[in-house]
Amino acid sequence: MELAEFIEDLHCEDELIPISALQHYVYCPRQCALINIEQIWEENLYTLRGRRAHERLELPEGITREGVRVEYALPLWSARLGLVGRADVVEFFQDVPYPVEHKVGPRRARHADEVQLCAQALCLEEMLGVEVPKGALFYRASRRRREVIFAPALRAEVERVVYEVRGLLRCGKLPPPVADARCRNCSLVDSCLPFVPQALTAIAQGGRDDQTAS
Repeated sequence: MELAEFIEDLHCEDELIPISALQHYVYCPRQCALINIEQIWEENLYTLRGRRAHERLELPEGITREGVRVEYALPLWSARLGLVGRADVVEFFQDVPYPVEHKVGPRRARHADEVQLCAQALCLEEMLGVEVPKGALFYRASRRRREVIFAPALRAEVERVVYEVRGLLRCGKLPPPVADARCRNCSLVDSCLPFVPQALTAIAQGGRDDQTAS
């Protein structure tokens, strides 16, 4: 089944969840809602680097090198989970897919990226009818890979996150801000205003303290 046919078969196209939304949700539910409900997206240095890196990967067709078939910007979908997206790179070793997600920053363990990669694997399994046991995160800054095993616990987490994201999108409400270290590098910090509620609470508390003292 082609992607267009898959979308036509769905009862409601609005039920489709971008695979990237899972990564956003695990990193920060409010970020996920701002992007997918409020349709807010702002660029910063990190997102610009990421977009340019992904644009360079969007080649028209696959290539074969050293006996390994490599597909770039491969469309992905899962009818069971209602997911759609695109894999940066999928390497085929004797017809077994090995998804590779490209990240701009240095090599580091970020669980949200593992969830995104595993979701790609679940899509590939459904599309191709083969098991996808592992994949990799490729960090362009260090030019190194970190292999990810798609263990049962990670697969179960992907399904749980899909359920929670679908609930979030149906609800249509913004979760409260996390207001922690994650906000520092987020491109949506000016739209999110994560520290404003804390500041307002502190001001209100200060006013109550002044009234008590007087």
